[in-house]
Formats: sequence, C-alpha cells, structure tokens
Amino acid sequence: MLGLPFPTLTLQTRYLLASIEGSDYGEQCPPKRSPSLTVSLWFHRLANPGVFLRFTRPCLPIIGGLGAVILLVGLVWGLFFSPADWQQGETVRIMYLHVPMAWLASACYVGLALCGACSLIWRHPLADLAALEMGPIGACAALLCLISGSFWGKPTWGTWWVWDARLTSMLVLFFLYCGHIAVIRAFDRPARGQKAAALLALAGVIDLPIITFSVQWWNTLHQPNTLSLSDAPAMSLSMLWPLLLCAIGYSLGAIALIGTRICTAILERRLASLPHRQGQP
Repeated sequence: MLGLPFPTLTLQTRYLLASIEGSDYGEQCPPKRSPSLTVSLWFHRLANPGVFLRFTRPCLPIIGGLGAVILLVGLVWGLFFSPADWQQGETVRIMYLHVPMAWLASACYVGLALCGACSLIWRHPLADLAALEMGPIGACAALLCLISGSFWGKPTWGTWWVWDARLTSMLVLFFLYCGHIAVIRAFDRPARGQKAAALLALAGVIDLPIITFSVQWWNTLHQPNTLSLSDAPAMSLSMLWPLLLCAIGYSLGAIALIGTRICTAILERRLASLPHRQGQP
C-alpha cells in the first residue's frame, strides 16, 4: 500500500485509503475531515470508472440542456438585439462565435495539460481517457476560432489571413491539438502514446500566455483584449452580456460533450472486455 507499512500512516491517510478500498476502518475511527482530505477522497473515487459513470451520467443531460438554453438566449440576443459596432458594423456579430471559441480552445488545452499532469504524477486511470476525448473538442474549437476570425478579418482588415502574433499563436495551438491527437494514437502500446501525449500537452502550455498577451507584447494587427480583470470592459454591456452568455453556453455544451464521450469510451471498453471475461473459466 503505497510502499509504506500501514501503522506508519497518519490517521487521516488511513481513513482515506480505507474509504477508497471499501474497508470499515473509516467507520471505526472516523476523523474530522479536512477540505483537502475530502477533495483527495473524491479525486481517487472518480478514478473508478463505475463511480465516474454513476456520478456524471445523471448530470450530463442537465448540463447539456442548460448550456443549450443559455446559448440560444445569448445567440438570439447577440445576433438580433445587440447593437452593431460603430466601426465594423454588422460584421461584429461574428464575435459571438469567434471569441467564445478562442476562450474554449484555451480552456480545453488547460484541461488537457491537467490531465497530462494527473497521468504522469498520479497515474490517474481516467486522466488519459479524458485527454483522449478532450483533444478533438479543443481542436474543433481552435479551428472554428481560426475560420471565424478569417471571415471577420476579411471585411475588417481587407485580408483573410496575416501572420499576426495572435493569429499565429492560435494556429500553433491548433497544431498542438493535432499533434496530441496523433501522438496519443500512434503507438501500439497505449501507455507509451499516453505518456508522450501528456508530455506534449505540458510542453505546449507555453503557447497559452503567448496567445493571451501577444497583443501587448508585440505591435499586432489584432485588436487589444476587450475584457480584462483589472480594467472596465471596452464594450457596451448590451454586447458584453450576450457574449458572456454565448461563452457560458458553449462551455457547458463542451463539458457535456466531453463527459458523454468519456462515458461512451468507458462503456465501449467494458463491452470489448466481455468476450475475454466470458472465455475465462
């Protein structure tokens, strides 16, 4: 058990391990749970595919439905009721797809890197599976960001593409996603592909601050960040609220989709293992 004799472990650690292994030790000596112990307990419990399925499957339809409603409200508000920009006119409405996709692509890559860290450090059995299913979603978000940005840039800048720092770093993020998708499936032994993909995900994190701060570090054609944690938003609230609603709706939809893909992958692996189990005496 973790390479340590049981008596040398602390009381809380014994309770944590006993809770995970199904022992009644926790009932005999229940210590006062700290928040960190509770988080660790749930973290290890969710490593069990059965527990993960029982916990997530009832929540996914609610998350997906709520995301669809919020997204519908945000899109209707943004496309039909928000004002046009005084410089860009009606083309500014591409923002309600482009900006949330940029945020979602970056957020998915953060999740990808966290899954890689959990896989390398704790050998979390669901971390590699989550990374496997999260990569295509993030790649689609990055691709939609690039495509919508091109359609936005043509009437605004007069060209479909420029090798701007923000655009180039987002393109690099898309290539990182493609590399992760390819590497994690490239080896005959899945463990090797998962380890290589986890290292690639962690190495690619350096691109995220470049995407965020590129408009501040270099003289770029791309406009500066409209939203900032330290400054007031540089847009009207009648445009900001539908933008935030769209971002929340897309994010909830992505969470529901990724969760559904993970649950489906777990069930597929269970079905694939049935013939082997039935063939055993």
